[in-house]
Amino acid sequence: MKKPMLRLVAVALTACVGSVSAVFADYPEKPVSFIVPWPPGGEEDVLTRMIATEFQNMYGVPAAVVNKPGGGGGPFPGALEVAAAPADGYTVGSFVIGVPVVGPSLGIPELTPNPFVPVGVFMTYPFLIVAGKDAPYSTMEELAAYAQENDVTLGHFGAGLVPTHVTFGLAEELGFEFGSDAAYDALDCNTLASGDVDVMNSVAALVAPCLSDIKVLASVTDERVFLTPDAPTVSEIVPSLDIVLWNGLFVPIGTPEDIIAKIEAAAIRAIQSEEAKTYVQTNGAQIYWKNRAEAEALIKRDIETFGALTSK
Repeated sequence: MKKPMLRLVAVALTACVGSVSAVFADYPEKPVSFIVPWPPGGEEDVLTRMIATEFQNMYGVPAAVVNKPGGGGGPFPGALEVAAAPADGYTVGSFVIGVPVVGPSLGIPELTPNPFVPVGVFMTYPFLIVAGKDAPYSTMEELAAYAQENDVTLGHFGAGLVPTHVTFGLAEELGFEFGSDAAYDALDCNTLASGDVDVMNSVAALVAPCLSDIKVLASVTDERVFLTPDAPTVSEIVPSLDIVLWNGLFVPIGTPEDIIAKIEAAAIRAIQSEEAKTYVQTNGAQIYWKNRAEAEALIKRDIETFGALTSK
């Protein structure tokens, strides 16, 4: 090839790369959707709305949460929508641990292998293991001793959820089994007061009104929930059960790094805002920011821990 032709090719390639960079540099140019696979009102919904609002304020384009509750399908309908979206930053998933950790193991083609890149993880749900005030046990160890000769009924939000697996795993490590268990749509103060369950696995916000009248045996969290500082975490009791229900932002693999950086910048500002800090004071949620590298390491570790839990 002659030198003039080489120069033409080089100019063409430079122009092409420059035009692509310019397109990405202009992001965002149209509305951005944050997909939340749950009904409105939960911790992940409220915090993701804060992120969407911050994104809109920072970049001047509409940004909104789109709720995609999946019914019996859990978070996966919303995840499938994000997996099928272009890798252009205009569809962002706000997902729990189950999507990247459990989803690829279920044989769902769209989620196998994992089609997402984490932008970051921003919240741990404040799950508590609680009992009624008249329960003849005040710790998990005392519950284990009591359950040797008595049937204990456990209430939870679903057998497939991480906190439920952790609760069963904790019981196994302490040498007992629950006499029965059942899933409930709501696990609050009335559930305990009714006597429908002896022990239940619920979020702190649902039992906050009666915290002084119940016994908190443990929390399924990274750190002790500030609303119940005397209750140990499950991993304090059994270190190998170091897995919690968290929520993070995800985009399809192939999304340009500069786009991910813009989404991350809005998320960090929202999570560090006084509004977010004030909000979690009422429900015990733990907020922070784990970047992409930290999130990928967390997912890798959680896949191993969850696999060990479910293989027993």
